[in-house]
Amino acid sequence: MAHKRSGQVILKGTLMLTTAGIIVKIIGSLNWVILSRVLGGEGMGLYQMAYPLYLLALSVSSAGIPVAVSIITAERVAELDYRGARRIFRVAAWLLAATGALFSLLMYFSAAWLIEERYIRDARAYYSLVALAPAIWLVTLLAAFRGYLQGWQIMTPTALSQVGEQVLRVVTMLAFATFLAPRGVEYAAAGATFGATPGALAGLIVMLFFYWRHRAKLSQEATVCTEKTIPVAGIIRRILALSLPISASGLMLPVVANLDLLIVPRRLEAAGYSVAAATEQFGYLTGMAVPLAGLATVLTGALATSIVPAISDACARRDSDRLRRRTAAAFRLANTVTVPAAAGVYILAEPLTTMLYHAPGAAAAVETLAFSILFLGIHQVSTGILQGMGRTLIPAVNMVIAATIKVGLNWTLTAVPGLGITGAAWATVADTILAALLNMYFIRLYTGFSLDLRALLKSVLSAAAMGTAVYGTHRFLAAAAHSNSLATAAAIVVGIGVYGLFMLTVGGIRATDIKMVPLIGENLLKILVAFRLLKHNSAG
Repeated sequence: MAHKRSGQVILKGTLMLTTAGIIVKIIGSLNWVILSRVLGGEGMGLYQMAYPLYLLALSVSSAGIPVAVSIITAERVAELDYRGARRIFRVAAWLLAATGALFSLLMYFSAAWLIEERYIRDARAYYSLVALAPAIWLVTLLAAFRGYLQGWQIMTPTALSQVGEQVLRVVTMLAFATFLAPRGVEYAAAGATFGATPGALAGLIVMLFFYWRHRAKLSQEATVCTEKTIPVAGIIRRILALSLPISASGLMLPVVANLDLLIVPRRLEAAGYSVAAATEQFGYLTGMAVPLAGLATVLTGALATSIVPAISDACARRDSDRLRRRTAAAFRLANTVTVPAAAGVYILAEPLTTMLYHAPGAAAAVETLAFSILFLGIHQVSTGILQGMGRTLIPAVNMVIAATIKVGLNWTLTAVPGLGITGAAWATVADTILAALLNMYFIRLYTGFSLDLRALLKSVLSAAAMGTAVYGTHRFLAAAAHSNSLATAAAIVVGIGVYGLFMLTVGGIRATDIKMVPLIGENLLKILVAFRLLKHNSAG
């Protein structure tokens, strides 16, 4: 019974973060649709030239400390050392406040140098770089609170703060971009990037509210538990031991993004594109294709976050059975979602880019990146599991290996005239696949777990049936209604229904999966059993 309750906590946390992630992605997608039309491909390229540096500064300033706080807090809670958990948070919060302030200043004062040294190829990106600087300190501090409450497996504050952050961010992005557009595309892009600052402030306010709300309860629990006094130096050593490898892992994403910024526009120019055209193509890949692929993996991203403290808890209890159960459930859920997402994005690449961005030119990059969605989900979840086990260095090393391959492929493929930005997209696919496979090797090495290929095959077969239905529905409605948006939306709805029915038919969805869905699980199971879509005894 205990493992079922713990499973419900994980699933509830995952669904809470997933729901928030979907809301955030929907808002972000709508924003991207409008913003891409305000800025155009050129403006989006300027925006994306500044944003990788912002992500790089965030990764260095936080140094993986939030995830480390989540891991150590979960360990302390498992051992009933609640006061120790609070003490760890206080030390981490001071560290993050200091590093966040430092990198905000560095971002602001280094912007001109980056332009002068031609690290940033387009000088108009200067204003976007400066506009992002204040957000670094706020986001870094916000991450400390999220890590602490996630360590208690309290996911609601993180979910709501993400929504609040995104809402205000999008409102201010669109407002400033629209207001500054008459002054030039560089000012409009800077206005859009500045939205990160008020958005981060909104998220921090939400987290502070929940922190104070839960503080009384957690303090009351702490009074009945024995405090294990840990010296501040010992806390810092433990945090750094975990956080530095995590930082290296997290750092690889913005490092790779910055390498893309350094290599892709240059190699597009080598392929015959002008500076403006190369910026536009770069915007198609990083500002349109990558976010669309990210939307398809919102659940696995949430799952990766919520699985870290759950795995840490199982390791602290030395419960290998619980560790394997949670690992298996995480991958099964991830593959159930990412397989059909990959198929759907591939089939609807041009309709989606036309509907969302009014930019069919981005379809080739989107179609290529669809192949990475399954492996991106596997990589996200496997990274969370390895971090939860305390094996934080492994994902970092794996990402370095994969990124090295990507750099070589970027340099080679992007300059091929027949490939161009599609070559850069294929380099990203190769990077994701290699990183995921390396992570899975080490998970099997340390836990004996390997992916359930039969379950994966069920998802693949169901996705194949879904893909046929999606393709047929879109072609029919696009011709009959002469509306790409209507045909695309209808095809997505039909695809979800067909995939769900096929998964139930082939046994890809279990009664235990349905029962664990918070609030509606039991009633939904009864409905499916009544219609003979699922056998209740499969719950065992």
